[in-house]
Amino acid sequence: MFSESFKKSGCIEVICGSMFSGKTEELIRRLKRAQFANQTIAIFKPVIDKRYSDEDVVSHDLHSIKSRPISTPSEMLSVSADTQVVGIDEAQFFDESLVSVAQELANRGIRVIIAGLDTDYLGKPFGPIPALLAVAEDVQKVHAICVRCGSLANHSHRLSKSDELVVLGEKDVYEPLCRNCYNEAIRAEKEKQ
Repeated sequence: MFSESFKKSGCIEVICGSMFSGKTEELIRRLKRAQFANQTIAIFKPVIDKRYSDEDVVSHDLHSIKSRPISTPSEMLSVSADTQVVGIDEAQFFDESLVSVAQELANRGIRVIIAGLDTDYLGKPFGPIPALLAVAEDVQKVHAICVRCGSLANHSHRLSKSDELVVLGEKDVYEPLCRNCYNEAIRAEKEKQ
């Protein structure tokens, strides 16, 4: 049994990868295990993510868990003092302040579990994820399967012509591709122009 002087240790865990790699599924799995262990949890997602549900975090295979949609990372700082675990989905849609918020929560002794795309549709580092990777105690990179060749996929290839950074969509808008198939797809698109 721990004495009253025992101080719980917070941490940051990041689950990253391409679309359709199972990031949200892994986040939900970890959060449900924490619930099973009777830990107090708080779950957040960006208010702009309404793909499957306005409020719930939902994986592509339709597993879900209740969450609170928020506009800014600072809203997470209002978690109750007894919160032991904070889950954050689609972290790439938040601004860079997410890094300091995650650090503050971890410094309070909270386990912070973050899921998000590490690269955008152009293959470039996305939002606050690279900085979160640098400060995290644990990083898990998950992979989808390339829909063209069956290799491990690490790119979210956009099928639409939009050049907006944020375009919410599913398999109708994105496909997971390995490095070689992604480079071939980009080359073919440039030749069409």
